[in-house]
Amino acid sequence: MSNFQNTTSSSITFLLTGVPGLEAFHTWISLAFCFLYVTALSGNSLILFVIVTQSSLHAPMYYLLSMLSTTDLGLSVSTLVTTMGIFWFNAREITFNACLSQMFFIKLFTVMESSVLLAMAFDRFVAISNPLRYATILTDSRIIQIGVAIVIRGTLTLTPMVALLTRLSFCHSLVLHHSYCFHPDVMKLSCTDTTVNNAAGLTALISTVGVDSVLIPFSYVLIIKTILSIASPEERKKAFGTCISHIGAVAIFYIPLISLSFVHRFGKRAPAYAHTLIANTYLLIPPVMNPIIYSVKTKQIRRAVIKVLHSKDT
Repeated sequence: MSNFQNTTSSSITFLLTGVPGLEAFHTWISLAFCFLYVTALSGNSLILFVIVTQSSLHAPMYYLLSMLSTTDLGLSVSTLVTTMGIFWFNAREITFNACLSQMFFIKLFTVMESSVLLAMAFDRFVAISNPLRYATILTDSRIIQIGVAIVIRGTLTLTPMVALLTRLSFCHSLVLHHSYCFHPDVMKLSCTDTTVNNAAGLTALISTVGVDSVLIPFSYVLIIKTILSIASPEERKKAFGTCISHIGAVAIFYIPLISLSFVHRFGKRAPAYAHTLIANTYLLIPPVMNPIIYSVKTKQIRRAVIKVLHSKDT
């Protein structure tokens, strides 16, 4: 214990963890994770390529979808190196600065994904409630402004949270309990008072994902109200059908996130591997599932993907 007393951040090297308790199955687990990463990277890259190359998809809804795919790619790449490094090469060491950088980008892309989902909810509300003004409200320049605002919002709210970790000293074991740097995980190892850090983390969470998780359901209350006011059952069905993909994307983002929060707060007696697997799942499920959902549920995306794949075959 004394070996860690008054250890400053500049000299720290943390040790990441694979799946504790399931070390004997790391080979099989690595194959599953590899499949998920390949699926996430190839699926989101394909969506981006299709949107960029197909002029029929140069519209606000698909520009926002390209932002979603970009954040999913960022989220996957942020954890890929350390996670697969542990499983394949037992490369567990990560320096303090590298840990902070990884933590920042994981949080940034998570907040950006939540922000994009909120922007997509606004897009669906405008398209359904005011279709005649849709093109004038959501212009290309406005979509660019939304994208810039999403990046600025995430950067400004998360920078203080991550920067405050540099004030901590560490006097406990430097073994982290995930295959990537997780903010609460790092704070638990500190022997410095982390009250300020906890407050900064909670503020960042509430002001971003917390706010979005309230505004998205509220937007759907307004959307449903508008849909119910449409006289024709066919038009109601068509209007609601344009929201299905987005509802699926919201569900696969927030359900794992909420599950992780519940496990950390109420699952103290759960096996260590349960915490680790849920933590990894929460970061991998959205990047894996979003391209599948939009390819299956959105006719224009599905047609464009088939067209691109077919052109490559010929």
